[in-house]
Amino acid sequence: MTHSVKSITVIGIGDDGCSGLSSKAHGAVTRAQVLVGGRRHLEFFPQFDGELICYQDGWKTAMDRLVELSGENNIAVLASGDPLFFGVGQLLVKKVGAEYLEFIPQPTSIQWAFARIGERWDDAGVVSVHGRSMGGFVSRLRYQDKVAVFTDEEHSPARIAARMLEYSENHWDAVVCENIGGYDERIRSFSLDELAAAQDISSLNVLILKRQPNEPVKPMIGFLPEEEFAKRVPKKGLITKREVRLLSLGFMRIKSDSVIWDLGAGSGSVAIEAGRLAYNGKVFAVEVDPEGVGICEENVRRHGCDHVDVIAGRAPEVFPELDDPDCVFIGGSKGSLREMISQSWQRLSLGGSLVVNAVTLENVIEAKEGFKEVGVVPELVQVQVSRGKPLAGKYTKYEALNPIHIFAATKEVAEK
Repeated sequence: MTHSVKSITVIGIGDDGCSGLSSKAHGAVTRAQVLVGGRRHLEFFPQFDGELICYQDGWKTAMDRLVELSGENNIAVLASGDPLFFGVGQLLVKKVGAEYLEFIPQPTSIQWAFARIGERWDDAGVVSVHGRSMGGFVSRLRYQDKVAVFTDEEHSPARIAARMLEYSENHWDAVVCENIGGYDERIRSFSLDELAAAQDISSLNVLILKRQPNEPVKPMIGFLPEEEFAKRVPKKGLITKREVRLLSLGFMRIKSDSVIWDLGAGSGSVAIEAGRLAYNGKVFAVEVDPEGVGICEENVRRHGCDHVDVIAGRAPEVFPELDDPDCVFIGGSKGSLREMISQSWQRLSLGGSLVVNAVTLENVIEAKEGFKEVGVVPELVQVQVSRGKPLAGKYTKYEALNPIHIFAATKEVAEK
């Protein structure tokens, strides 16, 4: 900031209003010449005779006005619960600077919700869809047993339950805590089917999801057999075999928040397994065949990967629609392999990995030339897998799968 700040106190407040504030928080409001908050927060202080700034009039307008007044006025900012827990606090720190702010937190609505149902919350995950996209919500549930959700009017508990059911994430029980601390507080338990149909839930709520005890948390790597995926029949070759899939995922060096491209996605097996690892990330599964697109979408829903976007189109023509990737997997090319390698490498983030699976000799040659054109010497592995197959009696034979060449390269230095 270019001027001194007199005093900005950020005060957590609950639905019980003034009665829940400490004497220190009351004092900060009393001294303030400017009071900032949401409409329902400001309504708790009808006697305040200074300037009121309401969030609902626009965040940018409110923040700009706050900064403008901060040099000459004591300012009190009201926020729900703990302002630094999925609240306005971090925005204020970025806008004003932590050295100019004093925080007086209250228990969060999450804390109150778990207190109401008598359960610990230090082992719970917290997800917010308040003012945010619901994309990837289901994927973030995969490794949790207990989750608290901040909702809003658009992303209501009913819509959240419907999304979970759509993506086959249905082994959960739900508790909705409404208007916590208010005169009309209500705590109710639901099955997901009941919750998806509920129409009378207050917009001020916390949703608690608890995994049913007979449904274990799924592993990060499913190592799923081909039979777990819908696929084109009789074209069973259009799915990456699980042994090759596992090696390819290892070469991709996926992080929990990676952005991933699966090009020539086929049945989507790599995209889905990659999405399990990048549960806080984003996956784009690109497939040009209309039948394959439908099958890939079916598999995404079946395996609960709502952060996998199936893109109908030809690579690299659809690349402008996609976020820049941290990992790229090329499993099918339709004759465009060299171009796909070149453009993928150009878009790939620093430290990102490009992995190509090649089956035919022609694609092996094209992949080698494609990497040569971008000035990269990839790691190259030929994978030959044979699976045991029982014969009559007590005997077993090996049945060979097609050999696969895996090309892998990491973008270690910035492009010049």
